[in-house]
Amino acid sequence: MASPKLPNYLRMHRKRASLSQDEVAFLLGCQTGAKVSRYERFSRQPNVETVFACEVIFGIPARELFAGVYQKVEETIKQRTQVLAGKLNAAKPDRFTRRKLENLAAISSANSEPH
Repeated sequence: MASPKLPNYLRMHRKRASLSQDEVAFLLGCQTGAKVSRYERFSRQPNVETVFACEVIFGIPARELFAGVYQKVEETIKQRTQVLAGKLNAAKPDRFTRRKLENLAAISSANSEPH
């Protein structure tokens, strides 16, 4: 298992970009930097539009900006693929089931490190 990541790295990238919370908030279409502060302190989860806006603002892929969230989701999906594969293996295998199992195996074995 990879080492645990922070939920997000927004503060680090904001500071590297020399932007204030209010400036990032303006770019995100927010009134004040309070919402940005909550994102940075992990007390609020941004919606998908905000996640992609952060990717545009900082020029960093969302999976790297929100590395801890991504890691948690990835681990959950990999666990669920194993459970689903077990259910599918219990059924009579046909070509569709074998194809599903191949796809699930690919998901389970995918490398979690950023490309």
